[in-house]
Amino acid sequence: MSRAELPQDERTERAGHREHPDRPGPPGRPERDAARCEPEPEPDRNRGPEGTGHPGPLWTLGLFRSELTVTFRRWRTLALLAVLAAVPLLVGIAVRIETGDDGSAGGGGGGGGEGPPFIGQVTNNGLFLVFTALAATLPFFLPMAVGVVAGDSIAGEAGAGTLRYLLVAPAGRTRLLLAKFTAVLVFCLAATLTVAVSALATGALLFPLGEVTLLSGTTVSLADGMLRAMAIAVAVAVSLVGLAALGLFVSTLTNSGIAAMATTVGLLITVQILGAIPHLDAIHPYLFPHHWMSFADLLRDPVYWDDLLDNLRLQGLYAAVFGSAAWARFTGRDITV
Repeated sequence: MSRAELPQDERTERAGHREHPDRPGPPGRPERDAARCEPEPEPDRNRGPEGTGHPGPLWTLGLFRSELTVTFRRWRTLALLAVLAAVPLLVGIAVRIETGDDGSAGGGGGGGGEGPPFIGQVTNNGLFLVFTALAATLPFFLPMAVGVVAGDSIAGEAGAGTLRYLLVAPAGRTRLLLAKFTAVLVFCLAATLTVAVSALATGALLFPLGEVTLLSGTTVSLADGMLRAMAIAVAVAVSLVGLAALGLFVSTLTNSGIAAMATTVGLLITVQILGAIPHLDAIHPYLFPHHWMSFADLLRDPVYWDDLLDNLRLQGLYAAVFGSAAWARFTGRDITV
């Protein structure tokens, strides 16, 4: 029987199998799915898996890069780095003027204080200006700069009214907080390297460079001394991690960047005062600046690792405690500005 001879109802029913892909077709004939004929959309590599709504890894890296760019393009950050770079220059010029042309320092280098006796070695080897500058800036200048940047990280965005717009993007509060903390940690390293590089350039310009006599009396080559200087810069940057986490937590408590910065610097000064009171020696090992000067042990042969490792553990503890507190506060915070 030809198609024309089929009853009208049967012709309509068979045509319906082709027009509705949800119905099974005749035996032996493949189904036609109109969606298969359409080209598949290009996957967006900056987004997560389809249907999840989460940013992909490239989007996350872009967020980190954006935070770093914003942090280091601010005039306040550049001014802080400029001040840190000026400190070794001023110290080197002061030592050069004091020693005069004969190259003999007036103060000597023995020293019975708690700080490492680097200042007396600067005139013999300009590389010691790196250690002197880091020892001079670590108690106040470096942590103050870190406290300013960390305290302004979240509160500054809230005060400027940009925090709400940052959260509109599919970043998530946890990812944004990690990006902010990463930017602060990078600033810790950048600030420390700024002091070290400025001190090295000033020391090479004003004083001779040569073999390095370590605190243990061993003499090493200049190359070995440079490697130790680099390791000391990294150790100093790690020493600032606890303060960075504390400043980040304070920054989540307020919408005023100035208040967060002042509070962080105030806490820094308070902890420094508590660490200088002998009657409170029971709590000294738990204060984040307690092992800051342990970087001097890298100038011994062999290296004393005990205080360095204690400092690493202490900074990690502060980062875990105050980082968790910052996350709990920020993720449960009502962002209204």
